[in-house]
Amino acid sequence: MDQEKVHYIAVTGIIKNNDKYLICKRSPNEKLFPNKWCVPGGKIEKKDFINSPKDTGDHWLNIFEKTLQREVLEETGLKIKNIDYISSLSFIRPNGFSTIVVSLFCEYESGEVKLNKEELIEYAWVNLEEAKNYDLIENIYKQIEKVHNLK
Repeated sequence: MDQEKVHYIAVTGIIKNNDKYLICKRSPNEKLFPNKWCVPGGKIEKKDFINSPKDTGDHWLNIFEKTLQREVLEETGLKIKNIDYISSLSFIRPNGFSTIVVSLFCEYESGEVKLNKEELIEYAWVNLEEAKNYDLIENIYKQIEKVHNLK
C-alpha cells in the first residue's frame, strides 16, 4: 500500500447551542490526545455509505455531514442540523499514516448529552471565553473562535 496516497479522514463538529459550544474530554485510554478536551467527531468509515443507496449513479453525497451526524449521535446522544464547513487540518499518526480532519460546524437540534464513556468521559457547554479554561487539543479553540465570529 502506497503510504503517500493513504489517509485517515475524520470529521469533527463545533456544535453551537445559542452562544455555547459543546466540548468533551477524551478518555485516558485514547491513543491520540488522551485526557484532552475536544469536540465530537471521528473517522469516516466505509460503512458510512456503502450500504445506503447512491445519490447519483456512481456516488454517495454529503458523506462528511452524514458521518458527523452519526458520530455526534453515537458519542453524545445529540441530533444536529445546519452543518457547514469551518476548516481542515492534517497530522501524522504514530503509525506513520496521515490524518486529514475536516472540521464542520452545526447547530444543536435535540437530545440530552449522554456520553459514550469508552471515548469521552466529561462534557461542558462553554462560551468562547470559558473555552480558554480547558486543556483543549491545540486547534479546537481557534475553530470555536472562527464559528463564534461568523455571527
